[in-house]
Amino acid sequence: MTNFLLYLAVSLVLLIVGLFVMEVTTKVKEFSLMAKGNKAASYVLGGRLLGLAIVLYSTAANSISLIDMVIWGAIGILAQIIVFYLAEWLTPRFDVNQSIENDNQAVGLFLMFLSVSIGVVIAGCLTY
Repeated sequence: MTNFLLYLAVSLVLLIVGLFVMEVTTKVKEFSLMAKGNKAASYVLGGRLLGLAIVLYSTAANSISLIDMVIWGAIGILAQIIVFYLAEWLTPRFDVNQSIENDNQAVGLFLMFLSVSIGVVIAGCLTY
């Protein structure tokens, strides 16, 4: 029971830290846009949250210790951020930041599924 609670607590902290780091490293501030009713921003943020959760699930399920989980969780969060930015860069047909600010829900949904997809791929790579 103690291990479960420790892994749960550390996973939740990593999830919050990962979400915070993603929020401060992006130009678009999804939390403030969501407060104004921007659905595209909520899709993006929800996708990031789910993508990070998938990564952290894999680190918790495959780690050999709590420290191992923290290290691979941090690597997974960093990988999620890097690959997300790379994917944004590879979509030059539209300005992602402007589209989210303008509540373009199609772009929001695309980014949501992109984050989840990236999370699944990274989670698979974190399996040993």
